[in-house]
Amino acid sequence: MKVVSFLDGGLGQEINKRSERSNSHQLWSVQVMFQEPEIVVEVHKEFILAGARVITVNNYIATPLRLAEFGHSDKFFVTHQLAFELVERAIAEASEEYDKNLKLNIAGCLPPLVASYDASVALNEKESYDHYCNLVEAQINYADVFLVETMSNITEAKAAIAALKAAGEKCFVSLSISDDLSNNLRSGEPLEQAIDILGSEGLDGLCLNCSRPETIDEALPLLKASNIRFGCYANAFKSVEALTPKTTVDILKPRNDMTISAYANFALGWAAEGATIIGGCCEISPEHIAFLHEALSNAGYQPTTLV
Repeated sequence: MKVVSFLDGGLGQEINKRSERSNSHQLWSVQVMFQEPEIVVEVHKEFILAGARVITVNNYIATPLRLAEFGHSDKFFVTHQLAFELVERAIAEASEEYDKNLKLNIAGCLPPLVASYDASVALNEKESYDHYCNLVEAQINYADVFLVETMSNITEAKAAIAALKAAGEKCFVSLSISDDLSNNLRSGEPLEQAIDILGSEGLDGLCLNCSRPETIDEALPLLKASNIRFGCYANAFKSVEALTPKTTVDILKPRNDMTISAYANFALGWAAEGATIIGGCCEISPEHIAFLHEALSNAGYQPTTLV
């Protein structure tokens, strides 16, 4: 039996889609969490019951800069605390329907500080490091592990790694790469360069996320050659090119062809190539994760936690 650390799916997008709001807020699923927290609990619970063993908190947008931009700078710590409280509620409710001894990881999140796909607005390394130290401080008493996610550039990823190392935490880093099949980060920096630089920092895992599955397939040989534990969790957007720092996720369109079986086929391919961290990103639903959990299990993989 081969072991795969099994993440959840596109948490923020799933939460946002279920909101009663007619239009998305620029704080996205965090704004939903402020107004409709039960949605957050329900989505977490569905991912748990689908078989996810690493449950990421709903704090992707809750960076100091983004909260301050929309008048919530005084809510930084309470927002992160609320996100963890809702995960714990979901685990408690889900435990009524599965084995209470089943082990789960609650994952804290270190996201891009300003924008997911536009590296031109990223801060310098010192400023980024300071912000990531604040994000680690807000989560460290609650998180079992941290995921550095959707990194579009090397500088920001290095700063997040440094903040985790300063806190004595493991480093699982995930990069988002351009969907033009160039094997470049969204900053234009070559993925091969990013692997060399970040790998020298000492990583516990290196993933690709929030890119198209086909894009990840193209880049997989570079991850395999790195000799770093690696993983993949793709999105199911048609394209992310239209999303800029001043727009909302309403502008992004899902792929109709990324069915639960189609996504599972991609993920099984990553596992066959040696990926040991697998899950989903935006537009990958609890239904995708449930189908993938069964597919992995049937293929001889044991879905488990990260730590």
